[in-house]
Amino acid sequence: MRLRQLLTGLVLTGFASIATADLDPWTDYDIGTGVSNITTVKVDSNMIDKYLEGLRDTWAPANDAAKELGQIEGYSIFVSELPNSGDFNVVLVVDFKDSAALQPEKEKYDAFMKKWGEANRKKSDKIVLTYPDIRHITGEYMMREIAFK
Repeated sequence: MRLRQLLTGLVLTGFASIATADLDPWTDYDIGTGVSNITTVKVDSNMIDKYLEGLRDTWAPANDAAKELGQIEGYSIFVSELPNSGDFNVVLVVDFKDSAALQPEKEKYDAFMKKWGEANRKKSDKIVLTYPDIRHITGEYMMREIAFK
């Protein structure tokens, strides 16, 4: 009987703490206007340097061009110190000023393609063909930063 009362008390305490834990956006925290596209990738652990080489020659220069055109705010690559653990070991991040920057526009596409050029496109197409042998994309996310008040 005493055990049942103790368990009932713990359960009720748990529900009470859940009920009082509600936060309100813009009251308790701010939601950033910037948006980050995050891609998680599982690269064969012995192929991470090869994958990074491909990113250096394709993904990074493409993002540099987009950044110079003001189409993105920046980008990052993160590699796990423990490449064999978990569902992914490489994270690719592209930061946008806001949601509007994600909208497709012919003018933005044309400006990027002019800056990027046909030679870079062909080079990227060739390198990307090797990726299925060494990596698998495990997730893609659109995230916003939260700042508590």
